[in-house]
Amino acid sequence: MSRFETPASLDEIRAVMRELPGPDTVAAEAAAAREATLTKPAGALGRLEEVTAWLAAWQGRHPPQLERPRVCVFAGNHGVAARGVSAYPAEVTAQMVANFIEGGAAINQLCKLADADLRVYEMALDQPTADFTEAPAMDEDSCARAAAYGMMAVEPGIDLLCLGEMGIANTTSAAALVTALFGGSAADWVGPGTGVSGEALARKTAVVAAGVERHRDAATDAFDMLRRLGGQELAAICGAVIAARLARTPVLLDGFACTAAASVLYAFDPRALDHCLVSHVSAEPGHRRLLEILGQRPLFDLGMRLGEASGAALAIPILKAAVACHTGMATFAEAGVSGAVE
Repeated sequence: MSRFETPASLDEIRAVMRELPGPDTVAAEAAAAREATLTKPAGALGRLEEVTAWLAAWQGRHPPQLERPRVCVFAGNHGVAARGVSAYPAEVTAQMVANFIEGGAAINQLCKLADADLRVYEMALDQPTADFTEAPAMDEDSCARAAAYGMMAVEPGIDLLCLGEMGIANTTSAAALVTALFGGSAADWVGPGTGVSGEALARKTAVVAAGVERHRDAATDAFDMLRRLGGQELAAICGAVIAARLARTPVLLDGFACTAAASVLYAFDPRALDHCLVSHVSAEPGHRRLLEILGQRPLFDLGMRLGEASGAALAIPILKAAVACHTGMATFAEAGVSGAVE
């Protein structure tokens, strides 16, 4: 099957994962070579220099461009929400999708600021996943369809893909996923999400522990764990990350739930997220722990825990700044400035 055909099953997705392309080392070397000639001390722009080389390597070109960033928010409902794990009822997912469409959410304002294209994808909101404490959240077909739907969000000409999610109880699903994939207890991974505390937080922790206990030993691999404990929007994020890799589109991940979704790919192949950066570290406590496992250093820490790709969108101007400095600065020769003394 062609790399750009939409997989129809989890087995086909597994096959695609074994064919992921690597970075363009020629483009990365060209970025490093130009960086060394610009009118500044070596390394003076810190991570901005790293970001430029990363963009070049995964866009497969030098200089990198950042003229068409796209922000994708996948929205899905979780059956486990009925267990009272969130401060908000499940109908809020659809209500927030309507708010996105009307332009009233934080993500709308951040996309305007970054001049980014916002797309919102509803994942069968009237058909929530099963309660994973009682059964697998999804069967193989529905999980594969959700991933394939996410893959279709990656269209030609996009310079950067920013991913996020909306879904009541998705931090419960995310915590269950990473507990099952990376170990530890449910209490190590569960956080307040939309703001639960006290008895509600204890209930959320118990639900995660029960789900992990039910499915951890039964799952055959990371994708099987995704369909057992994940959600449709989390599967769609996995699909989008895979398609972006095939299309040579760098990816910015948002907070805990988004990173947990992408970590399924890391658990399958540790190289699978090399074309991804994590925009920020969420206030959700499990996120920092997960970033350490993934070897990801976020671009900033503002104590955010909103989801809806808000951190990823906020990071777009940082990446644009990196590209602007790399492409617009004069070289020592052009500016007539003396270089460092050998």
